[in-house]
Amino acid sequence: MNSFYSYEPKNGHGLPHDPFNSIVGPRAIGWISTKSRAGVCNLAPYSFFNAFNYIPPIIGFSSIDYKDTVRNVQETGEFVWNLVTLDLVAAMNQTCAPYPPEVSEFEMAGLTQMDSTIVTPPRVAESKVSFECKATQIIQLETISGSKVESWLVLGEVVQIHIDQTCLKDGIYQTAEVGHVLRAGGAGDYFTIGPEQLFKLNRPK
Repeated sequence: MNSFYSYEPKNGHGLPHDPFNSIVGPRAIGWISTKSRAGVCNLAPYSFFNAFNYIPPIIGFSSIDYKDTVRNVQETGEFVWNLVTLDLVAAMNQTCAPYPPEVSEFEMAGLTQMDSTIVTPPRVAESKVSFECKATQIIQLETISGSKVESWLVLGEVVQIHIDQTCLKDGIYQTAEVGHVLRAGGAGDYFTIGPEQLFKLNRPK
């Protein structure tokens, strides 16, 4: 019989580091580029990110606190998700810094802006995959009692996808070969995906 460490989150976890983020992970990084109404470009990584629907493709990220990214999406209704790979880790980490709204993280991290096809915010030219998105919902999260949480869930429909040709082999996207970087729960824990993690499991018929 296993012995379990159990706790109610509302009373605290009592551990050196909250295990919640470590258990729900690793997660793809929501590296989100936006553009303010005033024309200032913003780029920020979010560790709460995922895909939520196939057709149409809908992705989403959650921002703890009302940050420039959420404000920009509310103002313009648009954002771009950019894939973080191992070669972009240092630049991604630089975009975590608390720059003021008038400063572009693209410039501070030495990244190149690339025009999007449909939306106004630029893509990260160095990123191997980008999703251009139109916002569908912005939801302030609530507790079971109905009180507001200082976190905003941003959902968007993917209206244009850009994939570096080197990521495709015989028309199949090579997840294990691209060098995805994933966020885990520790203060600075990240993971990569490689061929050694790949296994096949077909659904029963």
